[in-house]
Amino acid sequence: MSEGARILIVDDEPAIRKFLRTVLTAHGYDVAEAQDGAQAVSSVASFRPDVIVLDLGLPDMDGVQVTSVVRTWSQTPILILSVRGGEADKIAALDAGADDYLTKPFGSGELLARLRVALRRAAKNANEPLFQTGALKVEFAKRIVTLNENEIQLTPTEYDLLKTLALQADKVLTHQQLLRAVWGVGYEMELHMLRVNISNVRRKIEPDPTRPQYLITEPGVGYRLRRV
Repeated sequence: MSEGARILIVDDEPAIRKFLRTVLTAHGYDVAEAQDGAQAVSSVASFRPDVIVLDLGLPDMDGVQVTSVVRTWSQTPILILSVRGGEADKIAALDAGADDYLTKPFGSGELLARLRVALRRAAKNANEPLFQTGALKVEFAKRIVTLNENEIQLTPTEYDLLKTLALQADKVLTHQQLLRAVWGVGYEMELHMLRVNISNVRRKIEPDPTRPQYLITEPGVGYRLRRV
């Protein structure tokens, strides 16, 4: 899947760009570089990357701003690499439209794994009629959820929550993104309501709700539905 995929590296540190280029080209990726936000936006249009690897601390504009600008016209997956590991920074980047977040320092193995996930997700058509991960299936047209071929009874809200996560499988969705998508604008602070519904969905779809394999918590940030 990585063969020939185009990766845009956006980082103002030459040593980081050199390291990333070395790792990525060794694994068959086609790599371009940008050292600031303006170059990044221009390169997204000209290079047409399959994934953008973006640092938050750029000299001309913040990586969150770059993400917001790119998201006005492109859905290219964006993987944030940053020394900022705080929850607020992660939430700001994800809310702006980033797909994933990796804190520096990081291992090349984890970076490559995150890239494979991003590419896998991008290859999936969000309008596909069926989502499947492991023994869990969601048929969007019929609003039917099955586990091991047995239909699962979800409330309308629980189904909408699962569907929102399934349509963006492997992507971390923040609490606020999920609350807006399922309940609407004005409910962004209703975290207890979200947690209760997540717990209910887990109880119905997880073999062991205390050790979820599908619906994964990203502590302090949100949730993602994992392809297994």
